[in-house]
Amino acid sequence: MNQKQALKQLKELNKKSKEMRLAAENWSNDWQILTAIILSARTRDEVTIKVCEKMYKEVSSSKEFSKLKIQKVKKLIGSINFFNNKSKMILNCAKEIETIHKGIVPRDFEKLVMLSGVGRKTANVFLAEFGGSNIGVDTHVSYISQYLGWANSDKQEVIENQLKELFPKSKWKELNSILVRFGKTYTSKREKNFILDEIKKII
Repeated sequence: MNQKQALKQLKELNKKSKEMRLAAENWSNDWQILTAIILSARTRDEVTIKVCEKMYKEVSSSKEFSKLKIQKVKKLIGSINFFNNKSKMILNCAKEIETIHKGIVPRDFEKLVMLSGVGRKTANVFLAEFGGSNIGVDTHVSYISQYLGWANSDKQEVIENQLKELFPKSKWKELNSILVRFGKTYTSKREKNFILDEIKKII
């Protein structure tokens, strides 16, 4: 696989995808963005967005959120998958942002991954929202990258590094959103693979 071919395939993936809002997009502040990304793990973006829209009408900042009781948090995000664990994660994360970072979400990878509920993918997706050269590797990115031969591993960090070697830095921040939109556009695995087989032929 060469860079020119990969770029053509990426362009086609983008053309084949529907326009849609993703969980990380269009929030008012950094804490809201980070919290939405944490909640979106293994939960559909449309569900996450709906829950966050309702929650942020009640509490709009990490300062307000950090003062909530855990039962209140569970009630707010009850329709999110794994809401019990995620309630603890986002409450602890808000408290850490307030106590350690004085209410400011860090825009530094190493500091982000020290926060509760924030792993490599979450940190990368968050930083990419602000134009950072970061690639968030989720299930969509992993599957499509391996299918098209952009990566030959199922390990998140290995895929991330292989994509960085293949694509120019200017494209890194776009990769997650393009591949996630493509993955969400074709929910049938059969249909998705049919389109990917056609894209794979692009040279």
